[in-house]
Amino acid sequence: MFFFHGFHIVSNSIYPLSAAIISLALTTSSVVMFKFGSLLPLFISLFSLLFLMFVWFKDVVAEAQSGYHNFYVIDGLKFGMALFIFSEVMFFFGFFWSFFDSSLVPNHELGMQWGPVGVNAINPFDVPLLNTAILLSSGVTATWAHHSLLNNKDALMPMLFTIVLGAYFTFLQWFEYSVASFTVSDSVFGTTFFVATGFHGLHVLIGTVFLIVTTIRLVKYHFNFLHHVGFEMCLWYWHFVDVVWLFLYVFIYWWAF
Repeated sequence: MFFFHGFHIVSNSIYPLSAAIISLALTTSSVVMFKFGSLLPLFISLFSLLFLMFVWFKDVVAEAQSGYHNFYVIDGLKFGMALFIFSEVMFFFGFFWSFFDSSLVPNHELGMQWGPVGVNAINPFDVPLLNTAILLSSGVTATWAHHSLLNNKDALMPMLFTIVLGAYFTFLQWFEYSVASFTVSDSVFGTTFFVATGFHGLHVLIGTVFLIVTTIRLVKYHFNFLHHVGFEMCLWYWHFVDVVWLFLYVFIYWWAF
């Protein structure tokens, strides 16, 4: 059927309803895990969500390769990605709100100071500073890859550098957690630290997977200097992760120390 407009009208799909049901199952199974310690429902829900994401994104890639993603559709996709990143900004805004609410006026249970009495904060000039250099360097290599693609040059090498740096950041984050002298249950300080940096680490892990998938598509010649919306969205997300880490480093690490 032909339409006299430039927009891509997608076919009826069960994916949105399936995603809603599986997301509900994921949150419910998380409550079950915390309450009863059962991990099987959580793993089943998580695997189902990952599988749905794979088949859904596979169809979107197939639509792009079939020529359905014209400039009107690309503008819509970019606007949707911008809204998603804004929602992520508000997600982390809640963590920073909790941090400032607790740190600006620490109560007597914290010893009237931040960081709390008896809690040895992580030295910001140790592993966190190295992680900052690594993540900022990955932002540079991601920009290098983008400019290479725009100039019709090989962008594979800078993308591989970005993936390696992202994986190295995740490894150092795990190492930092393993040697930390406090836990998530050590007052509101430990809670805000591990929740904020932990969710950021999860976003870095997701972003690294995003980079890997984008690099595979790059090798398969899915992108060129004119049409590369998926490539741009990946780099948008990665730069967002970079910026969030700068705020985390300044306030969660440096200020507390």
